[in-house]
Amino acid sequence: MLIHLVCVTKYRRPVFTATSLALIEKSFGEVAKKMDFQIQEFNGEADQIHVLIEYPPKLSIFSIVNALKGVSSRRYGQAGYPKPYGKDALWSPSYFASSVGGA
Repeated sequence: MLIHLVCVTKYRRPVFTATSLALIEKSFGEVAKKMDFQIQEFNGEADQIHVLIEYPPKLSIFSIVNALKGVSSRRYGQAGYPKPYGKDALWSPSYFASSVGGA
């Protein structure tokens, strides 16, 4: 199964740079390996990321997103990057997920 996932930063603040996006992509890859799904594509802007994920039906989208956002937010903070308005949260609690692919 394939989904297109979009996650935005808290308050849509433009906090990402090329190096911080690389860190987030790396942390997403680590989570994907641990949970047994694949990241097909990753792209980001200053306030959002877009990810194409291939996952088995045994995983829920909710569990994938929670793991991705939790680990990446923690690693982002540990690397010393600024979070929006100095808050603890990097990500907005919402996300967009859409299934993609042909029948």
